Amino acid sequence: MKKMRMLALLLALTLALGLFGVAYAEETPTFSVAIVRWTDGWGTDFAETAFLNEIEETVGVNIDWQPYYNENWADQKALMLASGLSALPDAFFGSISLNDSDIALNEAFFVELTDLIPEYMPNLTAIFEKDPTMKALCTNTDGKIYSLPKKLPMRPATANEMYINKVWLDELGLAVPTTYEKLADVLVAFSESGEGRYGFINSAALDGDLNNLLLPFGVQTSRAGNYMGLNADGEPYFVPVADNFKEAVKWAHDLYVRGALDPERFTQTSDMVRAKIQDEAGSATGIVFGWTADAELLGNAVDYQVVEAVAGPDGNRYVESDPTFLNYGRNEFVITKNCADPGKLLQWADQFYTDLASLQTYYGSIGDGKIADNGDGTYEVLLPDADSGINLDTSCWTFSFRDHGPKYMNEAFEANIILPTTEGDGIKLADDAVNAQYARDTFPVCFYTAEQLDELAFLTPDIYNYVRTQYAHWVVDGGIDEEWDGYLSQLDAMGLADLVAIQEAAYETYVG
Repeated sequence: MKKMRMLALLLALTLALGLFGVAYAEETPTFSVAIVRWTDGWGTDFAETAFLNEIEETVGVNIDWQPYYNENWADQKALMLASGLSALPDAFFGSISLNDSDIALNEAFFVELTDLIPEYMPNLTAIFEKDPTMKALCTNTDGKIYSLPKKLPMRPATANEMYINKVWLDELGLAVPTTYEKLADVLVAFSESGEGRYGFINSAALDGDLNNLLLPFGVQTSRAGNYMGLNADGEPYFVPVADNFKEAVKWAHDLYVRGALDPERFTQTSDMVRAKIQDEAGSATGIVFGWTADAELLGNAVDYQVVEAVAGPDGNRYVESDPTFLNYGRNEFVITKNCADPGKLLQWADQFYTDLASLQTYYGSIGDGKIADNGDGTYEVLLPDADSGINLDTSCWTFSFRDHGPKYMNEAFEANIILPTTEGDGIKLADDAVNAQYARDTFPVCFYTAEQLDELAFLTPDIYNYVRTQYAHWVVDGGIDEEWDGYLSQLDAMGLADLVAIQEAAYETYVG
């Protein structure tokens, strides 16, 4: 009888422990996290990587990823924010999910992190102490923090550089151009060298052309898309009303008239451009501007070489560089007030702020075979399998967060990373040496008050649309000299002076 009672007790205890285990598993919190991907071509493989599974188990959370794609995100985000807090996830991941304006104008939706970071995020707190830029970057003008920052690893001094079709140069007996005049002549010669060939093929927009085609005129602007630059004296100015901008547009019109530019540049989509420049039969463009040639041209990259920035009318050479935008960032993780346990979610996010985590969220997980741990403190980034059909750049964006999300790598650790020399960042850092000496500061990523953002939201749509429309018109049709004064007057009437005053005030706050 005693044995029976003992057996019953053991059975009950076993059942109770089993039920407790089930209950415990069910109590593991699940957080919904929205993430925006540049393209649906990269899919959602990132969500099942070894590193993410490891940190979920370490912290004891489940992450329910809610992927969106950049092509439709603007409309989806607007609807989501307009629908109120109930329509939001627990958090947003990556800086292309929410911008400064989204957060500032909907502040009531988001959790203030100022006091939570030191309580739940020891890794980030230590980084704040070591690198004050990280804290300053995500601290509002009122001293509050609503988002987490990042600093990207293995970064060059330059952004996109110009690559030229060396095969075409050799075929035509031409030298690599060293000035903007010689570049124009080469682009014309490329276009005249065969049917379907053009000196430059792109999906043109003012934003892009300022930082590539027009760069010899010193018109570099912030990648933040506000058309602000810094002049030779380091003072902020609105580029589309400057004399160097006017001269750059006249030069672009001359290129267009001479046939150096693809005539479809203002009407074609980026997909159409890729079809032309990535054609397996050979690329149809003489030059491209890109992070690396292979990132833009895929297999056709073997025909191209990086070019030293050409000298402009003032004799200087300019290359795209935007250190604060390209290296540092904020809005990488934002928690909404729907989140039942912000502290727990921040503990998970804190796992991203280590050297090894940043390595894996940039290139892919060690456990998935994207990186080899050599066992001696060094790590080797591996090329994709030959039969995968993708290059290293695409692999990184597919199987990691790459530029997006919280991360920070100490410079000393970067020396432990071995990169392939034939693809991706290994090429970029080698190409960077060609033009790093010409990198200049440009208008930084500034913070704005809610009032400033509200006024900018009112002013910028019409002003930006007008300067973009006029740019396309002048490149194709010409007439900038005759229409310039009327253009400036129209911008004045649209409130350009108020827009510039806001940008100047934000810049003054940034520089302290």
